[in-house]
This record gives sequence, structure tokens and C-alpha cells, in this order.
Amino acid sequence: MNTPVATATVHSAHHQGSHRNLLATGKPTTQHEVDAIIVPTARPAAYLRKAIALASRLDCTLVALCSKLASPQHTVALAGAAGVDVLAIDVDELPTGLVPEFQTCLMLRNTRFERRTDTSLKRNLGLLLAKVVGWQRVVFLDDDISVPRPEDLTDAAGLLDRYAGVGLANGGYPDNSVVCHAFRTVNGQQDTFVGGGALAVGTESYSSFFPNIYNEDWFFLLGEDRLRPTAITGLAVQAPYDPFRDARRARSEELGDCLAEGVFGLLDAGKGLRGATRPYWRGFLRDRRLFIAEVAGRLSSVEMATDERARMIAALKAAQGRSLLIEPGLCVSYLRAWQRDRDLWRRHLDAQGTDTDLDKALAELGLAHVVSTAA
Repeated sequence: MNTPVATATVHSAHHQGSHRNLLATGKPTTQHEVDAIIVPTARPAAYLRKAIALASRLDCTLVALCSKLASPQHTVALAGAAGVDVLAIDVDELPTGLVPEFQTCLMLRNTRFERRTDTSLKRNLGLLLAKVVGWQRVVFLDDDISVPRPEDLTDAAGLLDRYAGVGLANGGYPDNSVVCHAFRTVNGQQDTFVGGGALAVGTESYSSFFPNIYNEDWFFLLGEDRLRPTAITGLAVQAPYDPFRDARRARSEELGDCLAEGVFGLLDAGKGLRGATRPYWRGFLRDRRLFIAEVAGRLSSVEMATDERARMIAALKAAQGRSLLIEPGLCVSYLRAWQRDRDLWRRHLDAQGTDTDLDKALAELGLAHVVSTAA
């Protein structure tokens, strides 16, 4: 999607356009093997070709966590033909209780804020599998991201001795929320952050989890009160997509975008999560709504096709409408539930054994009947 932009850089008093100051620039001094590349996927196996090629170059296992249009059998056939060790798991057939039921999910269930995606489930399953199998360093990779230089992943793995997570810099289509994409359209000063689309993690990070909310990867990187040591290195390329194709996308992102931007705004100011009080959220929500209205108002200054402007306005209206339903108390309650879920996830992992015999490990997890493998 080639979106036209205005000519003068825009800064907003109601929005923090970058959180890069929270990241270290990882300077690799040593490389390390990657044990597995973990790909959550819901699309046909052909979308895994780049991940399969990476796994082949790095001589590591590919874990494909499949649902919807993603076929474990087709994935195994494609990876097997390339000589890649692969585990393809049918996520729609997981045994009950394999991943715990989180309070953050329960509090949003049957509300307008419920997020009906399985990406977080898949990533948590990847963490659980890595812990049980005994993998030391894994890379999460989305199926629409390519890594031109495979060595960037071994560089990232080498940095895990110093950092809880190491993300690759995105040199492709910017990975932002719909609202932030609209801000960029009016030439807003809008950066990107590292995320689960191309993220290396080691054993110390398995005890964190991905809540089922937009920006789940930002929450994964958080510690008790601050961002855990996180670095950026290398290059990943996000394939283009149209963030304004369906206004429902903006609506579904708003709570997660609000929570994450609010928390990271505190971190930018040198404060911790303890500062996320009701009064703080009251002010943040006011600024958030002013920001969305500001972006919508600036769209008239940008030359673009009428239908494209209409789609952007519809998306911003959807985000604003959902934002008006978010109350400071919900933000406080969600973060408290998230902290309890962190403890729940740690206990769940601690209850699991470790067995480097893959077949035994899969049997212990009750996955033997939903996994397709090839070597």
C-alpha cells in the first residue's frame, strides 16, 4: 500500500511517537546457534517458505503452530522436501489445560474488548514447548516477515546472554497500530518498536507470557515494574499490508494499543508500572482521544484518493468509539490481572518437566496426536 503523506513533520502533544530510547542497540560480539524458529501461522503452507529457508540455513528446527488455513500436513511436506526438521502442531486440537486460562482473558470474555485471535496462544505454546524440550534459544518469526541475512538471528541469539529479548529492526512495511499508521500518513513523527514478529528469546524469558491483547509482545517484554533488558539488532522485512482495509481492525486494537502506549509512556518518563494509577489513566485516555481526533482532523491536509481517505476516517472513528468505552478502572484492573497471570504462568511452567527426547516431551504434553513431524 503506497499511502501519500503530508509535507511537514508533525509532532503531537498527545502522543509519544517513539519508545526507542528504552532499547539497547545490540552489538554482537559472538554468535550462538538457534534451537528453533517458532512461527504462528493461519495461512497456507506456501507462506512458510521463507521460514523454512531460514531453518535450513541455520540447521534448526522449524515449529509451525497451525490453525485456520494452515495445514500441518502440507507444512511437513514442504519442510521435509527442503530437508528441514519440522514440528507442525494443529492448535485447534490442543488438549484442555495445556495453556492455562488467564484472568486477563476471563475479564474481557463476552465483552466488546474480547480479542478473538490465537496468536498469543500460539506464542505461549511455543514457550511451553521450548521449556519442556530444553531449547535454550528460540526465535519467534511471523509468516509475513523475511530475514535477508540469516546470521542476524545467530547474532541475536548470541546477545541473549545479556538481554531478555532481542528483536530485529524492521526495514519493511512499518508495524504499527492502525491509529499510528494514520498518524504517519499525516507525516506524524512515528517510530516502530521491536515485536514478536522477529524476536529472539532465551530460557530466562520463558517465564513471561503473551496476554491475548493487541501489543501482547510489548507486555511479554515487561518485567515486574519496568521493561526487561531488551536490544535491537539486525534487519527483518515486514511484507506490506493495508491497515485500513477493515475498520474492525482499529476497533479490536484500541484497548491493547491504549494499555501498551500508556505503560510505555510511563517508562519513557523514567517511571515504573506503579505509576499506572486511576488518575494517570484518566489523563492518558483524555490525551489518547484528543490524539485520535487530531489525526482525523489533519487528514484533510493530505492529498489522497477519496475512497482511501474515507477508509482512514472510518478506521479512526472506530478507534475513537472503542476508546470512549475504556475507563481508567478497566486499565488498572487489567494490569492487576496481568500481574497475577504472570505468576500463574510461572507456576504452570515450573510444573512441567524437561525431556530432550522430543517424542517423550510431546507425549508428556499430550501433543502426540496433534503433531506432524519430518526430518
